[in-house]
Amino acid sequence: MAEIGQTLREARIRARIDISEIEAKTKIRARYLRALENEEWGLLPGPTYTKSFLRTYAEALGLDGRALVEEYKARFERGEEREYRHPPIRRRHREREPLPRGYLLGGALLLLVALLAVVGSLHPSSQSARRSHRSATAPRPLSRPLTAVTTATTTTAAADLTVALKPTARVWVCLVSEGRKLIPGVILLPEEGQQGRLFRGRAFEVNLGNSHVELTVDGRPVDVPPSPEPIGYAIEGSGIHPLPPGKRPTC
Repeated sequence: MAEIGQTLREARIRARIDISEIEAKTKIRARYLRALENEEWGLLPGPTYTKSFLRTYAEALGLDGRALVEEYKARFERGEEREYRHPPIRRRHREREPLPRGYLLGGALLLLVALLAVVGSLHPSSQSARRSHRSATAPRPLSRPLTAVTTATTTTAAADLTVALKPTARVWVCLVSEGRKLIPGVILLPEEGQQGRLFRGRAFEVNLGNSHVELTVDGRPVDVPPSPEPIGYAIEGSGIHPLPPGKRPTC
């Protein structure tokens, strides 16, 4: 079986393409492309980016990117990094056992007590006692007008943010809000109709494989600086803050 890096290098040489041309076409830095050809996986930013770069580089050379990614996963990816699949749950059918006689007697007793309580509630003297109790314990009216409560509720609801993502080229995206993976670390392409995806929440964390995306918060565009490197942001009510590599979500 041919090595992954050797397959990439030979395909590039046969096509008479320089590394710099591939870098301009795929937006992947030349040092990462050389690391793929030399199978120097430790020089790459991580398994997720490695698989994304490998697929993009292979497809740019006309190779089967999916097959090379599967070969990488089988040969180099550690067991804990592979996708964990739960085994199917086998349900055992148990035969129904008859209820003990004590349970039946207890249930009949509870039913009798409930029936007596209903009959007692229908008696006129019982209804008068309940009305007197409700009158004595009725809550006092609120000192604040109802409009103040309505305003406070409206202010709390308005704390939610809206985030829209629109890919302009091939870009890997991980979007998390309050522990929920809204975009679980996938590659978005504009020609696949994945444009203008709108999300709502109180706070977000986003990790982008590059800058090929239009990011909008509450209808206002965010200035994403051009970069072939991964970019991360924390989006919350206080504003939008860049995230260092160690703080970005990984999905």
